[in-house]
Amino acid sequence: MARLAYSKASLSKLGTKLKRYKKFLPSLDLKRQQLAAERKKAQVRLQQTELDIEQCYKQTAAMLPMMADKSIPVADLVKLTQVEIGEENVVGVHVPVLDKMTVDIRPYSLFTEPHWVDQLVVQLKLMMELKIRQKIDAQRVEILGLALKKVTQRVNLFDKVLIPQAQQDIRKIRIYLSDMDTAGVVRAKSTKQKRLREAG
Repeated sequence: MARLAYSKASLSKLGTKLKRYKKFLPSLDLKRQQLAAERKKAQVRLQQTELDIEQCYKQTAAMLPMMADKSIPVADLVKLTQVEIGEENVVGVHVPVLDKMTVDIRPYSLFTEPHWVDQLVVQLKLMMELKIRQKIDAQRVEILGLALKKVTQRVNLFDKVLIPQAQQDIRKIRIYLSDMDTAGVVRAKSTKQKRLREAG
């Protein structure tokens, strides 16, 4: 850390720095609040997606108990063929967003396959989409969480370190300069009285 210079120039520089810190802090704190709100939204969205996945499992199990019959091949009915992930700017942070998703359905015979396969295909397609959304939602929460942590650290640096340090240094310099002025006045009076004594 640089040694503190007890001068009027140093006092002026510190005053300018302090003004800049105080001007910058509110906008930084606002960004922190916005990021916290966005992360909360992302967490709620992730929880909802996870709830939808759970509901989809339960619904499929309730609607299609016949899936327990392993003799009917259902493994390759749907296949994820394309996922396009874009980017969204949220409070200056780039987070992923699902742009496009393509799921192919393997052709199957309506005569040889059981009637419930149609419903299964719908459920499998839905589950696939939900799983992709869950991954993206989780990434958004993580990225926004890291950005929030970084901004919070900067807010704390300004609020708890830089601003108090600058205020303390300004106070020290002012006291020093005031003491120097007082000492100068005392010296001047003492010199004047000495001259008067010498003259008299």
